[in-house]
Amino acid sequence: MTEKVLMKGNEALAEAALRAGCRHFFGYPITPQTEVAAYMAKRMPKISGTYLQAESEIAAINMVLGASAAGVRAMTSSSSPGISLKSEGLSYLAGCDLPAVVVNIQRGGPGLGGIRPSQSDYFQATRSGGHGDFHLIVLAPDTVQEMFDLTIEAFELADQYRMTAMILGDGMLGQVMEPVDISREGTVSTVAKQWALTGTKGTRKKNIINSLYLNEEELEMLNFKRFEKYAEVEKIARTEEYFIDDADVIVVAYGICARIAKNAIDEARKKGIKAGLIRPVTLWPFPKLQLKAAAAKAKAFIVVEMSMGQMIEDVELSIRCSRPVDLCNRTGGMVPTPDEVLAAIEKAARAERS
Repeated sequence: MTEKVLMKGNEALAEAALRAGCRHFFGYPITPQTEVAAYMAKRMPKISGTYLQAESEIAAINMVLGASAAGVRAMTSSSSPGISLKSEGLSYLAGCDLPAVVVNIQRGGPGLGGIRPSQSDYFQATRSGGHGDFHLIVLAPDTVQEMFDLTIEAFELADQYRMTAMILGDGMLGQVMEPVDISREGTVSTVAKQWALTGTKGTRKKNIINSLYLNEEELEMLNFKRFEKYAEVEKIARTEEYFIDDADVIVVAYGICARIAKNAIDEARKKGIKAGLIRPVTLWPFPKLQLKAAAAKAKAFIVVEMSMGQMIEDVELSIRCSRPVDLCNRTGGMVPTPDEVLAAIEKAARAERS
């Protein structure tokens, strides 16, 4: 039975976290994600959960580490500058092989930038988000419904692979209101996490969770083992595809840009231009195989993003530069229009015919 309500994106992902079994939220207010913390502050006490506004973003991510080490589902959320402050904690979580969910509702940058939507944290999210060799699972919703659904999946993937999963949204998705089916409940395993710090009570060998290894050979071995796990995670790479079976020009976009691109593709099709869309749902792992397969038939690619061009590098790497790849972008909090994307599609189509 569906249970549809009108919600902001930020509210939808907060509700999803609760339904996924998250009972510990540690955060710090920053626009445009403050509604996440406000929603948690209201709801957590009613379900015997823990809401704590930390004294800083640094404190919040380390509280998540402590809660996760105890074997519970925990989350924090922030926006671009706040995620930068959490980067050391993200590395510690990876070094300890702990599951966690982190939300980044991006704003313009660099620096304090502005509070309007952006996608300029792509490198930060997909290139690990902190020091050392590690990855985050990065999920990119494009609707308020997906803000809900992918948040539940983030908790399940984090537990499955003992990794941090990040929801990478933007200020527009965080603030827009849409009908959302919130009837889905997350799956919370009843099997005890054997690695968790729950107290031995004399019944088992003590657990140690740590990211400091002074023996370089041991640390190297752990890094190799961790990347064997990442190779398994790469199999979950996922896309949404729109009119790509006969597409000569393929647009690659994620988040709100993908929705804008669909409108432009519909207009291009009316003009006889065979355009399509590949939307990466997972930004890491990036859907390299799906892009490579599309390049076997398409003649040109256009990457639409709200940055100076970050995801475009992954597109070029995925197709080994076998097709021309153009960038249609806005930055600093500006959002591309369907007309701008359509103009880029028409330009690529003319170049392909010449």
